[in-house]
Amino acid sequence: MDETQTRLLRCFAAVFPGLNETELGSASLGQVEGWDSVATITLLSLVEEEFGVEFQPEDLARQTSFERILDHLRAKGFA
Repeated sequence: MDETQTRLLRCFAAVFPGLNETELGSASLGQVEGWDSVATITLLSLVEEEFGVEFQPEDLARQTSFERILDHLRAKGFA
């Protein structure tokens, strides 16, 4: 697991503390109980703070899983 994944896992763990690392790494909207619009905003705010990035409004609807957010971060230059 690389540093970006580890940092993103910490963000997910803060929002979804009842999930273990494996569950966090495969988490997605619709699969995680309690992942609603408030959890999405909280999660993306944490990610923005952790990585110093800003999600554009058009990006928000696509950030529906750990993998999608990780892909977005990698597209922004985080390896």
